[in-house]
Amino acid sequence: MPTPMPSRPARAPVLVVALAAVAALLGACGGGGGDRLVVYSGRTENLVGPLLAQFSEATGTKIDVLYGDSADLAVQIDTEGDRSRADVFISQSPGALGFLDGEGRLLALPESVLSLVEDRFRAADGEWVGLSGRVRVLVYHAREVETSELPASVLDLVEARYDGRVGIAPTNGSFQDFVTGMRVLLGDDATRSWLEGMADNGTRAYANNEAVRQAVQRGEVDFGLVNHYYNERAKAEDPGVPTENHLFGDGDPGSMILATAAGVLDTAGDRRGDAERLVAFLLGEDAQRYFSTETFEYPLAAGVEPAIEGLPPIGQIAAPRLDLSDLGGGLQATREMIRGSGLERG
Repeated sequence: MPTPMPSRPARAPVLVVALAAVAALLGACGGGGGDRLVVYSGRTENLVGPLLAQFSEATGTKIDVLYGDSADLAVQIDTEGDRSRADVFISQSPGALGFLDGEGRLLALPESVLSLVEDRFRAADGEWVGLSGRVRVLVYHAREVETSELPASVLDLVEARYDGRVGIAPTNGSFQDFVTGMRVLLGDDATRSWLEGMADNGTRAYANNEAVRQAVQRGEVDFGLVNHYYNERAKAEDPGVPTENHLFGDGDPGSMILATAAGVLDTAGDRRGDAERLVAFLLGEDAQRYFSTETFEYPLAAGVEPAIEGLPPIGQIAAPRLDLSDLGGGLQATREMIRGSGLERG
């Protein structure tokens, strides 16, 4: 049976700042957040807010948080330039941090922080580090789909037998990183052809991964491309849900391993020490256990095991060999390629 989800930690006050308010503050006070640590988070408040509150309470560090889409926040940080108040960027996916790394907007993290995770889950130049891992999977409706119908490869989903039966979240950061990874692995022409084939095959577009999973549960579509933990979390809450995860094998792009990640911005200034301490805290045993039991992701540090019984160890997943640092440089081109394919209108 899945490990039950514990109650969430008590929340210390964390100020959530609207994007418009941040922009106004930039004009008023220029770069820097004074004595407050400013975090831009591509992870939603319910997923990371309790950890930021714990850090704030334990250290006495006051934190302001701006929540938003990871890719949009990365572009926002780059646009703000030296005037940005951001000290730490927490991203749903490595691509957004890779983009900022390529723009020279990140500072190198201490080796004591980087060494907490495997090399494959951190930037080669040490300027961002993975916090938790997620595997791309195909979620399917187990009562409507025979196991013989499960595709051997994610590339098979363009076939006529899957016409109108698949859901995706084309504007989601993880899907965009998956597409960028496909571009790295297969090349732009093959990736563009797959995206256009998915659009031509009646693929349905949804706002996010959970919306895709729910559509599969309702029987609106039979299959959905999501991260593994959405279905694991749903089954922990209700073991009777009819959805299951399908892992592709043999290095298929459909079983790509991605990571949430964090980095310290070059605008941190004299708050750099607090910023680095926050990143280290997120890799500490308590935070890693939280990612395991609350979000059902793979912890990447501190030797904490995944909470889901039967979930294969991350080292045993037949994922494609991919340097996550390669996902940043193509962020904008990937978004344009997805839009151009017609999938966002699906």
